[in-house]
Amino acid sequence: MSNNKLIVIVGPTASGKSALAIGIARRFGGEIISADSRQIYKGLEIGSGKVTKKETLGVSHHLLGIISPKSTFTASQYQKIARLELKKMWDKGKLPILVGGTGFYIRAAVDGIVIPEVKPNIRLRKKLEDKSVLELSVILKKKDLRRWKEIDRRNPRRLIRSIEIAESLGKVPKLESNPLKADVLFIGITKNKSVLGKLIKRRVRKMIEKGLVGETQALIKKIPDRKIREFGFEYADTLDFLEGKIRTKKELIKKITGDSLKYAKRQMTWFEKDKRIHWVKNEREALRFIK
Repeated sequence: MSNNKLIVIVGPTASGKSALAIGIARRFGGEIISADSRQIYKGLEIGSGKVTKKETLGVSHHLLGIISPKSTFTASQYQKIARLELKKMWDKGKLPILVGGTGFYIRAAVDGIVIPEVKPNIRLRKKLEDKSVLELSVILKKKDLRRWKEIDRRNPRRLIRSIEIAESLGKVPKLESNPLKADVLFIGITKNKSVLGKLIKRRVRKMIEKGLVGETQALIKKIPDRKIREFGFEYADTLDFLEGKIRTKKELIKKITGDSLKYAKRQMTWFEKDKRIHWVKNEREALRFIK
C-alpha cells in the first residue's frame, strides 16, 4: 500500500459534495481538486455550481476556471493535469481531496483510464449537433456496438465524442487502465429523494437570483449558442428563456429543476456501479471511514 493518500468524494448534483470536502479539508489540512467537466471552464460560475471564494473558507481549490470556454477540453487532458496536481500535493505533504460529479473524470484521474487521443472533428460535430440523442444513438450503434452498449445514451456530448473516435479509429478501443499508486478512499454522499429534490429546487432558485441569465448573456457574446448548449441544461434552458421558448423565470426554474432531477438520477446510476464507494449521509459518517 502506498504512503500517498487520496480521498474521493462523489454524489449527485446539490447533495453537498463541496461542503463535505471543505469540512474534511479543514480538519485534515487537505486541498481540493475539482472533478467537474464544466467547472474547469472560465465564466461558468453560477450554472456549473462553482464554489465562491467565500464558500471555500480558505481551503485551496484547484482546476476551477482554468480553461477558456472557447476551447475544447477532453477527459484525457483532465487526466494529465489532475495527476500533476495530485503529485504536487503529495510532494508538499498535503491530503488531496478529489471532488465532483463527473464520474468519467474521476475514473480518468484515479483509475488512469487510457483515453484515445483523437482531435475534435469540427466538421463532423457540426453535422451531428442538431441530431437528437436517439439519432446519435442509432449512428453510434452502427459504428461501434460495444461502445453503444456501455455508454450513457442520454448524453449527447458523450455520444458525439464516441462517434468522433469511431469515425477516426474504426471503433472506440477498449479502455485500458493505469491506476494511481495511492491509498484511495471513495466516499459518496447520498440523500433521500424528497430531501434531494428540495435541495435541487433551492439550488436552482439561488442560481437565478445570483444571475444565471446574465451569465448566459455574457457567454453569448463570446461563444456560439451551440457551444453554450454543450455546457449543460442549465445554460441550454436559460438560452431557451432568452429566446422566448420559456416564457417566465418561474417556468425556467421548473424546467432546470426537472432536468437536474433527471441528471442526479443518471449520476447515481453511474456511481452505484462502483463498489469501492462508501455511502454516507453527513460529515460525521464520513469521518468514521477517514479516521
